[in-house]
Amino acid sequence: MYQLQLLLNIPELFTSQSKIDFYSSMFENLDLSSIPEFPSSSPGRKGYSHHAMFRAFIVMKAERFGTISDLLDYLRNNLIIAHLCGFDISKPLPSYWTFRRFINDFSHDYLTSIFQNQVNILKNMGIISGEFISMDSTPIKANTKLNNPKSFCKNKFSKDNQPKSDKDCKLGVYSASNDSSNKRYKFYWGYKNHIIVDAISGLPIAETTTPADVPDFDVALSLLADTNNWFKLTGTNFIADKGYDVKKLYNYVRDTLHGHCFIPLNKRNSKNPPLTDDGYMVCEAGIKMLKDGKQYFDGFIKQKFVCKFCNSKNDSACPIKHPKYFNGKKHRGCTKYAIISSDYRSSINRDSLYFKAVYKLRIESERYNSRFKALDFEKAYVRNINSVSNLNTFGHITLLTVAIVAIKLGKYDEFRSLVALMQSA
Repeated sequence: MYQLQLLLNIPELFTSQSKIDFYSSMFENLDLSSIPEFPSSSPGRKGYSHHAMFRAFIVMKAERFGTISDLLDYLRNNLIIAHLCGFDISKPLPSYWTFRRFINDFSHDYLTSIFQNQVNILKNMGIISGEFISMDSTPIKANTKLNNPKSFCKNKFSKDNQPKSDKDCKLGVYSASNDSSNKRYKFYWGYKNHIIVDAISGLPIAETTTPADVPDFDVALSLLADTNNWFKLTGTNFIADKGYDVKKLYNYVRDTLHGHCFIPLNKRNSKNPPLTDDGYMVCEAGIKMLKDGKQYFDGFIKQKFVCKFCNSKNDSACPIKHPKYFNGKKHRGCTKYAIISSDYRSSINRDSLYFKAVYKLRIESERYNSRFKALDFEKAYVRNINSVSNLNTFGHITLLTVAIVAIKLGKYDEFRSLVALMQSA
């Protein structure tokens, strides 16, 4: 404390009191006791404190820096903040490469433990409940020239053209427009951060980082299972977009979590031709066909449709004179089949007011993704999946800690705003 008072009296090292109060509150609400402060097996010099390095990366995300160089410049120009992190400012601060090795080699399990602890604190406060949860993913571009729109490399978005600078990133695709009538898609090399958000508070409950080519629904199954082990999602209402429209996800939420799904149908997952509103198929002549019996199978029903004029003796009954109508048989005309699912996915009434009202809560995923990407996460400045995963989790821990600090200070309208809390601390 005496050292801090001396620093406050040096004009060249002045840092605003609001910043000092903000980071003091942030670090007071970060329990790092589960992280060994120094590597026990490291011979010779014990090096820099892992707790100090951890807090430094919280500063990096709170200040929305994308690169370690920016963080290092900030700490050198704000030694009071470096002191609050836990560094001995009478000695040189860690070098760029020390920070780089830390983010690259630090075990992600420690970060997961801190993340879960912050979530549980907010759960005990009554801020996070998990009654309604929403899941989405956000793309993170790898640090490679192939993502540069000005790059003229041949076949830069070919799966066979793996970037040499980052062997862990994969080829992914994301929507470049929210306009459903004019979808535009862009390819990129990189990763995806998958996030489960509490749809009431708008705060994250779980997250994980994968290469960009991993399907969202596959990650959803594993992430829900892992989260249920420590958070308990029994009876939850799972909300997601049509990218998560797969039967095994519906069945997991219903059978294991005993919850409900609010996911729109993905038309690409349907092999049937379109039906009329009352459930009939239309022939090539535009005439409603007749139902002619069902076949029952395990999990689905096969509905048969026949031509409206199948028993007609009039040779000119078919308006388009379809070849199948003149087949020389007693029953004339086309025959078609539709698969009617009898599973949980198909039983959901997506036209109900309740479904539509709950599905609107998915906007909390988009809002949180926007706040997350504002911490400079749209592009990765490190080059392997462990480093990217670590930085992503640091970002989530930062936003969770902001919420904890705001609630404890009674600033309930600022628990989702990093900038507002930093200015008013």
